[in-house]
Amino acid sequence: MYKKIVKMVKKNFFIIFIIFISNSCTITYSTSGASISPDIKTVKIDYFKNQAQLINASLSQDFTEKLKEKFINETDLRVIDENGDLNFEGMIIEYSTTPMASGRDEISSLNKLKITIKVTYTNEKDDTYNYDKSFSETGEYESSRSLEDVEDEIVPEILNKIIDKIFNESVANW
Repeated sequence: MYKKIVKMVKKNFFIIFIIFISNSCTITYSTSGASISPDIKTVKIDYFKNQAQLINASLSQDFTEKLKEKFINETDLRVIDENGDLNFEGMIIEYSTTPMASGRDEISSLNKLKITIKVTYTNEKDDTYNYDKSFSETGEYESSRSLEDVEDEIVPEILNKIIDKIFNESVANW
């Protein structure tokens, strides 16, 4: 009789222990690589004004909307207009095109478009993740084509690369 009671107590203790352990563990799964604290619910993304010398008329709007879409599509955060748990602000500081380096006495067959965006990121719940930093990317195009001819092709690619960097720097926390 005593052995049955001990065996039953051990079995119940083991079951209670397993239940306790499984309830105390939280596993976060994300296909985007984001590891966002559960107490963060909102993100505010300000309009990124174009301060570059060379102006692309739609660049500010395109960048701002793409950054919002990234958070809408890859997180559970709500995008709001003010006082977010996470906040992004900044400006486009460079939009320039230059010939790619070529050998001596050669004419370059490629040009390079460079976009740089300065971002100030604040995490209202944990300021150790805050940053004020510039993100740059480039895209190449044939020098026989004008920038206006290729902007619709390469600007979205460049913006996507910059947005991935910003996203990873702010919420991926590898």
